[in-house]
Amino acid sequence: MAGFFEGDKVASQISMDDAFEHTDLPPEKAGTAFDRRDMARMGQAQEFRRNFSFIPIFGFAAVLMMTWASTLSSVSYILPNGGLPAMIYIYIVTLFGFGAAILSMAEMASMAPTSGGQYHWVSEFAPKSFQKLLSYLVGWFCVLGWQAGIAGQCFTVALQVQGLIILNDAAYVPQAWHAVLLTIAACSVAVLFNTFFARRLPLLEGLVLILLVFGFFAILIPLWVFAPQHSNADVWLDWTQTSGWPSMGTAALVAFTGPIYALIGPDSCVHMSEEVKDASRTIPWAMVSTLCLNGITGLVMTITFAYCIGPIDQATMPAYNFAFIGTFYNATRSHAGATVMACIITTLTLCSAISNVATASRQMFAFARDGGLPFARIWCYVRPGWDIPLNAVMLSFTITCLLPLINLGSSVTFNAILSIGVVALLTSYMTSIGCILLKRIRGEELLPRRWSLGVPLGWASNMIGLD
Repeated sequence: MAGFFEGDKVASQISMDDAFEHTDLPPEKAGTAFDRRDMARMGQAQEFRRNFSFIPIFGFAAVLMMTWASTLSSVSYILPNGGLPAMIYIYIVTLFGFGAAILSMAEMASMAPTSGGQYHWVSEFAPKSFQKLLSYLVGWFCVLGWQAGIAGQCFTVALQVQGLIILNDAAYVPQAWHAVLLTIAACSVAVLFNTFFARRLPLLEGLVLILLVFGFFAILIPLWVFAPQHSNADVWLDWTQTSGWPSMGTAALVAFTGPIYALIGPDSCVHMSEEVKDASRTIPWAMVSTLCLNGITGLVMTITFAYCIGPIDQATMPAYNFAFIGTFYNATRSHAGATVMACIITTLTLCSAISNVATASRQMFAFARDGGLPFARIWCYVRPGWDIPLNAVMLSFTITCLLPLINLGSSVTFNAILSIGVVALLTSYMTSIGCILLKRIRGEELLPRRWSLGVPLGWASNMIGLD
């Protein structure tokens, strides 16, 4: 892993023009000389406050992904398509692939730390004849993916709240319109923290990072101590599928949906680059730290839940919308205890939605700034004094309020839109990684970066991440 430190050598080869040592920008926007150099090279003006340091942006990315909590929410995708072993083995395979993709994007973030993220990288690394078209398509993929992501996270909050109500009130009958209203309420809270409390967002992300870590142990330990457990053979060897697919291989491919959901969104902090101090170094380290924290805690929680989940037939059709709520109750035999444990998950999911709104609005702002959206001047407007892309935030809020209405007519259509959003983000990752891999294959010089994978690890990460 020594390649990570090659960035120090690369940085020493980057000449720092004296013009970037001094600036007329106010202190909260100035950042470092490297920040100013990067923005000048990319032809962008500094419009946001650079008020995120390492811990807040690490918390931002880690909480948005919240992998260990997301694995609990996505169990119902996996169990019918492989059973308990699929939970573990498919998670490990997915983590390996996502890990390579995250390392690849971290290096690109050091080369071009911009809110545009993937579409900007494609414009830098793609062959000249394809730069505009590919960059435009990837920009729209990111818009679709992140806007669907807000709706997905807020809708998940709504379903978890309904599950908690069912747990504590057996007479409650959940209705689709209840979920729609709860989704809008969750998004309203997320938007509130991205507007009126936007200046406190770095503080919030640091605090929620603490909740992410301590919440992990608050759920893990009771499951270890109190929950009934499956045998080793059931957990590691007993592959089963009840989904009706013709083969176990096909079912296992479908099961990848769960871990992908738990690991999607590693580019979130990239889209906050223009609000991060010393972004070309801080962002890559935040991405790698997020990979380590979420990857390890996600694996531990996945194995734990495979042992403690209880009867598989009950978990695949949970009475409380999510299997983890029933598992918590079976472990504690207490409505209050299960409610407290589940509330940790719901709180983290809501905080993930807050980060999701911030990410989606910054990505939309950047794409509009480069003329990629209709009425671009409206969506790239930054409100003076607030220093946030307010119009982009409010458009994201409007989209999130409208999308769940589809669920009133067809839940299949709504879920399909959310799935398309995930595919769109994955496509943006693959396209940007494919472009930088092509530059390596052609032997073309890469942009200067302060955080480098080195040659062998760079090649390996790009090839594995693209797969």
